[in-house]
Amino acid sequence: MGILNVTPNSFFDGGKYKNESEILSQVEKMLAEGADFIDIGAYSSKPSAEFVTEQEEIDRIVPAIKLILKHFPETLLSIDTFRAEVAKASIESGAAIINDIAAGELDDKMFDVIAHYNVPYIMMHMRGNPQTMQSLTQYDDIIKEMLFYFSEKVAKARSFGINDLILDPGFGFAKTTDQNYEVMQKMELFNVLELPVLAGISRKSMIYKTLNITPQEALNATTFLNTIALTKGAKILRVHDVKEAVECVTLFNKLNL
Repeated sequence: MGILNVTPNSFFDGGKYKNESEILSQVEKMLAEGADFIDIGAYSSKPSAEFVTEQEEIDRIVPAIKLILKHFPETLLSIDTFRAEVAKASIESGAAIINDIAAGELDDKMFDVIAHYNVPYIMMHMRGNPQTMQSLTQYDDIIKEMLFYFSEKVAKARSFGINDLILDPGFGFAKTTDQNYEVMQKMELFNVLELPVLAGISRKSMIYKTLNITPQEALNATTFLNTIALTKGAKILRVHDVKEAVECVTLFNKLNL
């Protein structure tokens, strides 16, 4: 899953894809490198991210969806949003998947929209919202609490008739650096829920702060952790750098582990 941020303030590529030619060039590159989906975000969810209105998010994302599908009509687009109206507008514009960092917690209409349009739904673990999540890192047993969280979310989704579900542990969301590594270390435990797990660790602070480098210097370490995630059962890698992730997956599959 290749990441395309149409935001001015994302932690790694904010403001990089501002006009049509920049967006199309990046999408073409990711597709050529083997991306199965493109995940478009129009609201930065980095810690303490600035608030963006619902209408502004729609105004950013819908033109990007239409532009990409006009030039690359076969592309599967995933939309990174926690707002039901943004999800609705995106699906009606041609998006195929909704990727919700809040798993419905921040908009009680989200499950209705997913059920109505019958699209795959990625549910991530988080507490609070992007503005507050880093103050909500107190757990007695983080894995046990995450499993309980996901089991509740899966039960609720299925009560709405939503069955095409993907789980995202939410690296960097309401978790300290040490907690992120504990989640990575025990990630195979999420397989008990019998759903595909997405790993989104690309160039995140759990990498660059640990190594005392910048996000721009974090590709090698991202590749290493993506490989670990695959050994732990991850089925989707959400990345900025598609070529390297595809190489990871190809060699991992060759090993038949």
